Amino acid sequence: MFVRSLKTSALLLGAALGLAAGPAAAAWEPTKAVTFIIPAGTGGGADQMARFIQGVIQKNNLMSKPVVVLNKGGGAGAEGFLEMKASARDPHKIIITLSNLFTTPLGTGAPFNWKDMKPVTMLALDQFVLWTNAEKNYPDAKAYIDAVKAAPDRQFKMGGTGSKQEDQIITAAIERHTDGKKFIYIPYDGGGKVAVQLVGGHIDSSVNNPIEAVAQWRGKQLKPLCIFDAKRSTHTAKITEDMAWSDIPTCKESGLPVEYQMLRGIFTTSGATDEQVAFYVDLFKKVMATEDWKAFMDKGAFNETTMSGPEFEAWLTEAEKTHRELMQEAGFLAQAQ
Repeated sequence: MFVRSLKTSALLLGAALGLAAGPAAAAWEPTKAVTFIIPAGTGGGADQMARFIQGVIQKNNLMSKPVVVLNKGGGAGAEGFLEMKASARDPHKIIITLSNLFTTPLGTGAPFNWKDMKPVTMLALDQFVLWTNAEKNYPDAKAYIDAVKAAPDRQFKMGGTGSKQEDQIITAAIERHTDGKKFIYIPYDGGGKVAVQLVGGHIDSSVNNPIEAVAQWRGKQLKPLCIFDAKRSTHTAKITEDMAWSDIPTCKESGLPVEYQMLRGIFTTSGATDEQVAFYVDLFKKVMATEDWKAFMDKGAFNETTMSGPEFEAWLTEAEKTHRELMQEAGFLAQAQ
């Protein structure tokens, strides 16, 4: 009886403890507003995507707490990345990344690396397009490059976002095919400003992302000459009266064998737990499942490659190596590199 009483008491105690503990603890979710850092200026591709995502999250009630967007583009984005590094223990911060994730530390020696953050998700790969002012009426990329070859050295001006960043790396790659003629490269702090400068005739060309110049293309102010990808865009919806992104030839088709695509990804802080990273992975899966996101991908002609986890980390490792090689060849590495 005594043994039986002990067993009964133990069962009752266990049941009581179970009731006290209640249901299994819920998965982690933010307990305050999430700061969404943009390591670039306003108006550019990263800024437009981050603010669009903010709107999708709010519209579809994907989080119980608000998302606050914050531009920190100083030092070619180093300002934003260094804030993430310094906020290692705060999982309420995320950042949208572009290829300055690699180019800024390599080109400036700024003390950070992508491994100072936790990778969440690759949202897409962003394209680059060679744009000119529509009034110049170059029929194709070959005609524009031939004009650069025929002109005195450094007569043509190429505008881009930042120095020793993606746009200037592509410019250096183009210069391999201009018979030794160089562009005057003029840096701006965002793709939106680059497009405005090209419309105004202050520069002769740009290699803006599609979304950074689509409004001016629709307005018949800018003309796309070629896309820096191995294949034409898969986006076939008409953007202008008579052209879709898929109608733009590749640069290789146009006699300019240059390819380059840029990361659009999400990271959180390095101290985030697996559970916290998983929350953000799930959040962005929900964002990417919306019809609004699909329309955004079409509008910006994105390469819709996505990944997370070990696959994303392996991609990042290889991409960092590639950027180091490209920047070393162009002479853009900081002296300490």
